[in-house]
Amino acid sequence: MGAEVLQPAFPPAVVGPKLKEPTRPTNRLPQTLIDEARRVERTHFDPNKHLAIADPEKIYTMQEIGLGGQGISPVAASSPFAIFTPEAVAQMRAEIFSEPVLQSCQYASDFAKNMIRGYGPRLCPFIFDAWNCDRVLEAVSRVAGLELVPAIEFEVGHINISINETTTELGAVETNATYLEEDQSAFAWHRDSCAFVCVTMLSDCVGMVGGETAMRTGTGGIMKVRGPAMGTGVVMQGRYIEHQAMKAKGGRERISMVTSFRPKSPLVRDETVLTGARPISTRSSLYYQWSQYRLEVLEERLRDGSKRFRDRDRSGKPFDVAAAKEFLNLQKQFLEATILELE
Repeated sequence: MGAEVLQPAFPPAVVGPKLKEPTRPTNRLPQTLIDEARRVERTHFDPNKHLAIADPEKIYTMQEIGLGGQGISPVAASSPFAIFTPEAVAQMRAEIFSEPVLQSCQYASDFAKNMIRGYGPRLCPFIFDAWNCDRVLEAVSRVAGLELVPAIEFEVGHINISINETTTELGAVETNATYLEEDQSAFAWHRDSCAFVCVTMLSDCVGMVGGETAMRTGTGGIMKVRGPAMGTGVVMQGRYIEHQAMKAKGGRERISMVTSFRPKSPLVRDETVLTGARPISTRSSLYYQWSQYRLEVLEERLRDGSKRFRDRDRSGKPFDVAAAKEFLNLQKQFLEATILELE
């Protein structure tokens, strides 16, 4: 068959929060932060008004960081690049700090004290229109070196909030984590649950120091990528790279938005898991979205396989038993991996 990228025997492990069920934050966000965000006059997303896309100055390859041949793309990460205008950022802040979102979409875990996620397009239409805009998807895909789409709704626009230098970055922390230096890291070394992420800054970073992402290279060294400024984003193949968010000092706040991506093509290897999402999501919605996306991918793979069987037969070639078994076993593994995440 040969259509699908072969899977490695052991995909990179991801370790998630210790919590078993979603937990709401116990510390309240500053009312001034909420009031300022809500003063913005709400409007619809307009790509001509709300996008300021520019190419990153630097794209780091997997080969450069000693991980050549790993992952699903040769791209490791990018330097920050412009995506959204200040007006777009203001609209996003207005949505995430709206009363309906704060009432039902705040989460906390042993990783992060303040997160906002799972609000969906009904509560935050601007954010969803932005991340599903063709121009944004083209820009992120161009940087990633692979055509990408948002993983599932729950992973669109995940918000990490840091107030008074208490950084709250979401990640899958390793239990035997190694830190760069004492008190410098926001999180331990980890890998993400999805192939790629785009981390976008929704705060004014003037006067802020730090906030870089450190990546562990294949030789055990460390490479740092500069943190994004307001409206800019960083793309990283976080499923296959051990990385660590560094603390940012200075500034009143640090609000970042993380959108997770998967391959658009159903024929590309997909090792997405729910390890990081499960403890900070409403299970019913998460599992529905997960099952739908996985079944749609499987459906497209089976259609492709069926077509290849049919084309081979029509051309008069004998049935290739070995190739057929390989293809079907890959789909079996994909389905088993899907079931495994439904805890």
